Amino acid sequence: MTPTLHCRSAWAPIAGALLLAAAVPIPALAASPTAPQPATAAPAGQVDLLCDAVYLPARSSWLRRVSIHYDDQRVHQVRVDDLPVYAFQVQGTTVFTALDNERIQIDVAAQSWTSDFRGLATAQGRCERVPGG
Repeated sequence: MTPTLHCRSAWAPIAGALLLAAAVPIPALAASPTAPQPATAAPAGQVDLLCDAVYLPARSSWLRRVSIHYDDQRVHQVRVDDLPVYAFQVQGTTVFTALDNERIQIDVAAQSWTSDFRGLATAQGRCERVPGG
């Protein structure tokens, strides 16, 4: 059974995708928007994805590990290959970030990876949830 999400925050689409990807309920997201919110934050969660990205024009395949740390209010941290990214943006179910010269888009709902090296190379691939993350 998929829980119904009611959330006042603007990041509700990714919250739902993270909830489905993590396959664990986040109590504060299931609460009614009119219900009083508890003073303490809900326990933090984490989703780990293993993405198989194929880079063109070299046609090489790389396994990329993505960790997304969140709570009931927002995404706190994104790590790519165990390196924390400097900045990230969440739009809907997609996380936009960059690492070195690589611009990265991770769609949590579609479980997909897209990236490019400033037009010199591109990558696309699928992601799978890593158990225990």
